[in-house]
Parts: sequence; C-alpha cells; structure tokens
Amino acid sequence: MGSHTGLPDKLYPSVFYPPFAPLHRVCVCVCVRERERERETTMMLTAPDCFSASGALSLSSRDKFPRFFGRSNLNIGKTTTRMFQCCKASLITNPESFEVGRLVGSYGFMNVTRDFGLKLIYLMLDREKLYCSYSGPQFGLDVEYSSEDMGRLRVQDVGEGSVKIRLYEGRITQGPLRGTPVIFKVYPGQQVGGVEADMMAANELNAHAFLQSSSKTVSQNLQILLGGFEMKTGEQWLAFRNGGKYSAADYAKVTSERMSKDSALGEKKLWNPFEQEETIKRRRYFVIKLLHGALCGLAYMHDHERLHQSLGPSSVVLNTVVEKDAAYLVPRLRDLAFSVDIRYPKPEEGSGTLSEGLWRRASAAGAFTPMEKRAFGIADDIYEAGLLFAYLAFIPFCEAGIMDSLSLQRLLESTFKLDLEAIREYCLADDRLLEAVNFLDLGNGAGWELLQAMLNPDFRNRPIAEAVLNHRFMTGSVLF
Repeated sequence: MGSHTGLPDKLYPSVFYPPFAPLHRVCVCVCVRERERERETTMMLTAPDCFSASGALSLSSRDKFPRFFGRSNLNIGKTTTRMFQCCKASLITNPESFEVGRLVGSYGFMNVTRDFGLKLIYLMLDREKLYCSYSGPQFGLDVEYSSEDMGRLRVQDVGEGSVKIRLYEGRITQGPLRGTPVIFKVYPGQQVGGVEADMMAANELNAHAFLQSSSKTVSQNLQILLGGFEMKTGEQWLAFRNGGKYSAADYAKVTSERMSKDSALGEKKLWNPFEQEETIKRRRYFVIKLLHGALCGLAYMHDHERLHQSLGPSSVVLNTVVEKDAAYLVPRLRDLAFSVDIRYPKPEEGSGTLSEGLWRRASAAGAFTPMEKRAFGIADDIYEAGLLFAYLAFIPFCEAGIMDSLSLQRLLESTFKLDLEAIREYCLADDRLLEAVNFLDLGNGAGWELLQAMLNPDFRNRPIAEAVLNHRFMTGSVLF
C-alpha cells in the first residue's frame, strides 16, 4: 500500500539517515570474502551448457548454432573449449537455448583528451573515453508518443572506436525460462575489437555473476544477466533479461522534443487550463522515481563492493517512458563493462587496465591507502550520479535544443566550477530554463542542496548512495 503522499512505500525507507553522510564520517565494516572471490568467473566468457557452483569444468567443442528469426545473417561457428572457474549464479550458455531476433541498436567508443573536462554525461572508460550510442533502438510499443517522436529516439553519432557493441532482441527457447525475452549484447572478437573488447566482456560477465550470487535477492534495479556464449569468431554474446527498450537518455530526448512541439502549438494544444500543470507534476514524479531507482541499483552495487564507473543516462534502462505509467516504472542499471571490484584490503588489485584511470585520479586527489581509494571510487560513482541528476533535472524540462548534455556539463564544471548557487542565478535569467529551476527549487531548494552535495569538489564530502536515497528530495516528499 502506498503512503499518505501517494508514492510507493519503497520511496519511504524505515531507517532515515542524515541528509548528507560524507564518506569520511561513515564507518564501513569491510570483511575479506576470499571464498566469494574464488567463485568468480575468469576473464573469458565460455560456452558450457550452464554455470554452476560445482567447480571448474572442462568443456568439449560442440557444433551449436542459435536459431534466428527475421533476416539476420551472422557468421556463427563452433563454440570453443576453455577451462574456467564457475560462479554461484546459474547462467544459460548453450547457444541452442536462445533464439536471436532483429538488431535494435549498437554502441561505439571515442577517445577524448583529459583536458576536455571532468565527467561527460555520456561516459565510459573513466575520464579518457566517451561512450555513446550511435544507433538508437527501434520502437514498436503502444505509448502516448507518436511514431514521429519515436523515430527521433536516436542518440547522435559522435565517433567510433575499435570496440563496437551490437544489441539484438531474442528469447530463450529451452528450459524453465523458455519464452523469456532477452537482449543480446554482442562484443566483437579480438580480431575486430582487440584485447579491450574481451576485457570489457569478461569484466561485465564477472560483475553481473558476482552481484547475482552475492545475496539471496538481487536488486530489481539492476539488469539481470541470464547467460551467454562465445562464437568461433571470438564474439562474446551476453544475454540479459529484457527489462525495457528505452534508456533515460531516450526519455529525456523525447520529452524535450514533445515540449517543443507543444510550445509551437501554443493555446491550440492547451485547451484545458490545468493540463500543463498536471503534465509538469507527472514529469516531476517520473523523474524523481527514475533517479530513485537508479540510486537503489547503485546503492546495491556499493553494498556489495562494486563500482559502476559508467553511470549516465544511456546506462539506465527503463520499462516505460510514459509519464502516466510512472507507478509501474522500474529503472535498471546496465553497462557494467567498467565495473570495479573494491573489496578490502586492496581494491586496486586485479582490476586491470580498465580501472587504471580511476586509481590515477584517486592518487591525484590524495587517496593513497586502500580505504581512501575505496572511498574515492564510491564518491566517483556519486559524482556520476550527480551528473545524471543534473541531466534529468534540466533536459526533460526544457525544449529541444535549449540544453544538451555537453552544454550542461560545461556549465557545471567549466563556467561555474560546480557552484550551484551561481548556476541557479544564471538559469533564473533565462525563461527557457524556468521549469528546471522550479523543479530543483521544490522543498525550499532541496534539489539544489542535494545536487551540490553530490557534485562536491572534495570527494570526502560527497554523500553515500544510501544517504542520497534518504534525502527529502529523493523520497518525493517535496512533491506534496
């Protein structure tokens, strides 16, 4: 049953934390879980029938070909033989258990220099590479947006790198999960994507396997890995439960373009004088619930000693973008290819080259001991979450073209040096940003207060994810 505010009970935790709990004031009890470390999979994804907790398996080569529907024409050969350490989670890795459908999108990478800025909104590979979707998903669901709106849900191509990841629809055809819809994430083989592609695929596999085997219940705000397999070509296919075709970036883009269309129609659109007010109320509720879900997923990861390290609007998948259906919204974190293990005593050990940039920045910020580096990594994720907060506080509340992710990032980090008070004064002078300011002004400036804390230049003074979730702005109490 919902609370007296109308929000789900989940938004009102029974234990309340102070509005901000800086990392250096939080006592964290960390234990070394060597047995869990031993249960993790090794760095390469293999093709047995399933993962189990029975120990290492020797796998024989098999001629197995996943069936395809539609007109996909992929070069799939025999799966290979490898020896690996099994994980506790049960993952389907028999290619015959899957059916692959249409291509729904792809991802690319672009190198950027460190002088470009601190954190980009669309972000992967630490501060040194930009992660972007250059071919958005194709939509066919019955929602309140027109087909013209859906056709614009494509994130602009800003550059390609050697690692190009493809996404396919599919389903499971055998076993107890038969009929379950999945999304395949396909990493190229070494010949195409180099060693980095294998490292990313292996790291994503390990992160999901560890998180899904670390407790009896897995957070509903994480995308669930169901299995995967490797092709003779070296391609790594990871199969995730299909929890939605949209991302937070898709929602923001379509919403801002819808605002532009409504503005162009003027009074013809707003025949009901209360329609605009109700629309804004629904949008505020939707955005807060989206952020709350993403932070729940991040808190779960941090509680289980994992960093996300690529949090942004494209890495939050949604089951709906219809604001009227906010009660059913379930945001889920994806893209764990750059996740970092921060278990004590030495979080930097075994992380590989994918986390080198993180530990360099930790040292530059004065974090030298294992616990300081762990605290820096958690605070780094909170900073990314702060940028996601800023993105969702502005883009859906502005007309298309008024503000974009890079302009917002420059405004925050370069122009105003993370001074949120100054940014508010700047935005107040522009009527086009008024709805975003009004949103953050809720609760006597609760939004600005939380955003300033998450983007604090001193990593030691940023709140932990649990404290963010319990802040009055994030609980939704400011809406009523």
